[in-house]
Amino acid sequence: MTAEPGLPDTLRDLPAWTPGPVELADLELVLAGVYRPLTGFLGSYDTAMVIAGGRLADGTPWPVPVTLSVPKELTDQERIVLQDPEGVPVAVLKVDEAWQDPTTRDWRLAGPLEALRAPAHGPFHGLRRRPDELEPVEGNVLAVAVRDPLHRKQLGQLRQVAERLGAGSVLVLPLLGGEHDESLVRALLGVRKELPDGAQIIPVPLPARAEQGIQKERDVFLQAHVAAAYGATHLFCEHEVEDTAIPVVVPEPWAYDADVEVWRPVARIEPDHVQAELTQERLNELLDAGEPVPDWFTPPAVAAELALARPPKLSRGITVFFTGLSGSGKSTVARGLADALIERGGRTVTLLDGDVVRRMLSSGLTFSRADRDLNIRRIGFVAAEITRHGGTAICAPIAPYAATRAEVRRMVSAVGDFILVHVATPLEECERRDRKGLYAKARAGVIPEFTGISDPYEDPDDADLTLDTSRMTPDEAVAKVLDLLVDGGWVRSA
Repeated sequence: MTAEPGLPDTLRDLPAWTPGPVELADLELVLAGVYRPLTGFLGSYDTAMVIAGGRLADGTPWPVPVTLSVPKELTDQERIVLQDPEGVPVAVLKVDEAWQDPTTRDWRLAGPLEALRAPAHGPFHGLRRRPDELEPVEGNVLAVAVRDPLHRKQLGQLRQVAERLGAGSVLVLPLLGGEHDESLVRALLGVRKELPDGAQIIPVPLPARAEQGIQKERDVFLQAHVAAAYGATHLFCEHEVEDTAIPVVVPEPWAYDADVEVWRPVARIEPDHVQAELTQERLNELLDAGEPVPDWFTPPAVAAELALARPPKLSRGITVFFTGLSGSGKSTVARGLADALIERGGRTVTLLDGDVVRRMLSSGLTFSRADRDLNIRRIGFVAAEITRHGGTAICAPIAPYAATRAEVRRMVSAVGDFILVHVATPLEECERRDRKGLYAKARAGVIPEFTGISDPYEDPDDADLTLDTSRMTPDEAVAKVLDLLVDGGWVRSA
């Protein structure tokens, strides 16, 4: 893909590439000077040194690899334009090195970045600031980096630590890149009056790096580096970590004093007055059931955002994704499930059957592995949008590859719930039912890359339910899926 016509003539013919979410966040932070001394993406040697010992090749402490993955066909380029998800060019990468990750085998490019324009993607962009846009503050500046809302305990601890440090300013840095960025920022804005006076809320694009195997300690190191770039002198953190860019301040333990109905340090509370804290598991149970979150635990503004981010299961969007061989019966069961849910009422239902999707959404795609993957991604994208808006998506493609199914699960799980149903009818039975003669054509070599014959089907090891329609009627199979949805709380019992 070439860069857009609006670019200068010297850049117009360069290839363009859209980085992934973590890479795009890294790109923005490099351009903003937050990742200084980094000026671009790391090469193979720097990356190996960071992974092994938390330092760049020149000895500079650095906690996480900052790399850019690209298709192999881009590895012979000298410069490429990097763009945001909407296709807006953000920077030019001058390629110093093309290298292959020894673990993942992904191809990567390294080199310095030249900014084209300030990134403008993502929620609450108007609140974002570059470090050089902040007014300098005399004295101590306390920062807190958060991926979850601040509840009453954390708010009290934060005020106590800020007072103890005599902080002239407090920076609240919501780390964007999670499943509910908008709710996180709104929850923080909703408790602004309970933050220390003059606190600033500055969203920072810094997704968690769990998929890269980054340890929690290194994540705190990165948070401390980011906070220091914004002028912080101390980082509020519940975990003690040493040798960070700025000192980490761990608050003393707090608890809710049920006798006087306030949060305060544990040392000041009679032991029999300490109320057990609301665990994350219990909080999730309350939200799933649509029950109110106790006021003693979190302010009403935060409770409202928690309920928006995690609606009750009965009204939460859900995708039921059937996978199985051609002729396994998945389309029949999927149609039966859709009919049963419509008859019960209470949910909007969209059926994305494999054959229908092929005609309406993926017309023109072949049955090569690349096109089959693209077809499943398209189904996953549509299902995720249906789920995002509280609907029920029922999908019934073959979906033979585990990696692509996992990708769909991630897309949907970011906005709702995902149920995988493996219709594990034996191949022999699928062939016996074959009304279209597809299996016979595949065995004769007329249809290449046919799942189950000349191309593999990867049995899922993460299915929520497994059905064998050679051993049950369609109605019995539908009943088993309904039972799963009722037991899980997504559907009311009849």
